[in-house]
Amino acid sequence: MPPGSLGELPPDTPRPQLTAFDYQPRTRVVFGDGSIDRLGELTAGLGARRVLLVTDRGLADAGHEKRGLDPLRAADLDVVVFDDVQPNPTTDDVERGLQIARAGRVDVIVGLGGGSSMDVAKGINFLLSNGGSMEDYQGMGKAKLPMLPMIAVPTTAGTGSEAQSYALIANAKTHMKMACGDPKAACKIAVLDPQLTLSMPASVTAATGIDAVSHAVESHVTLRRNPVSQLFSRQAWQLLASGFGPVVRDGQDQAARANMLLGSHLAGAAIENSMLGATHALANPLSAHYGLTHGVAIAVMLPHVVRYNSQVVGGLYADLAADIGLCERRDPTAAERLVSFLQSLTAAAGLPDALAPLGVTAKLIPQMAAEAARQWTGTFNPRPVDVHSLQSLYEAAM
Repeated sequence: MPPGSLGELPPDTPRPQLTAFDYQPRTRVVFGDGSIDRLGELTAGLGARRVLLVTDRGLADAGHEKRGLDPLRAADLDVVVFDDVQPNPTTDDVERGLQIARAGRVDVIVGLGGGSSMDVAKGINFLLSNGGSMEDYQGMGKAKLPMLPMIAVPTTAGTGSEAQSYALIANAKTHMKMACGDPKAACKIAVLDPQLTLSMPASVTAATGIDAVSHAVESHVTLRRNPVSQLFSRQAWQLLASGFGPVVRDGQDQAARANMLLGSHLAGAAIENSMLGATHALANPLSAHYGLTHGVAIAVMLPHVVRYNSQVVGGLYADLAADIGLCERRDPTAAERLVSFLQSLTAAAGLPDALAPLGVTAKLIPQMAAEAARQWTGTFNPRPVDVHSLQSLYEAAM
């Protein structure tokens, strides 16, 4: 009988290599245009009486704060607002919000905004529920007491923070980011309303979008990847790869906005189950020393990390290339085609593709490489990294 008969695959068909995993979905996802109008109903359903709304002043000016307040107040909930979240939030932001939360005796927290607002909302939750300082929660699973229920309403398509149990908060003195995670910090509900992302400026659309793309690409290949995380990664990748070009050309393209928002969320869910890699380890020192927007640093470093990793996970990168029709999966140039496509996304968005034009100097590279080597995300990179290899990646990106 020919190959493929009686349920038999052809002899050269790759067999999936399954790894052990522990998948614990914790977040209800409400997706669709106008879904923010359900915020009051959803919040009241958690037993809320007094709500802390965490956002930033830019969103207040754009009218999004009101979009959140109206349904909360219509549900007869008492709401206090902390809208002083800064970009790249630090422990100082968390402390300011904590004082408002304590004074309001809140029992539910709503984070409305980009990753900064959601991270600060989680940070406030850690300290309000468990005391201490953010430094006490760096790492995973250090919250001993129950935490308040939280709802996240992203207004950018980037971090996927609403799908994660981690808060990324920078130390106010060193400006180095701390990853503070605990299963209890996961959001109870994520409200994904693509209409809220229509007001994103072009620069924010580009920087957050390429960050989301990097989440899909990195989470697909990490040492902790598993069948569940890769389902999220690949679906996120397809949505993001199809939506990024259209959305940077036309910010009012509602279909592209929806693709980017859901893709960002699924990439965040992938991170929750597989973590990230060297791209993010390299990006954080660039933001700390040069004030680079996170997405800009990611845009420069991601192609170099993909090329570096392709020696050990070229087949996984080929999956991504084939998923969007760049080539056949068995094409030996698949990883390089993926690199070229990522570079084309950066170019389409007008993002930089090198570090030197951003003011980065060779003098600081050894120090940044040493700092990147201490970043937790680098430990999950599929190809081992150390100070030497990270320094070479910075140099390649100059």
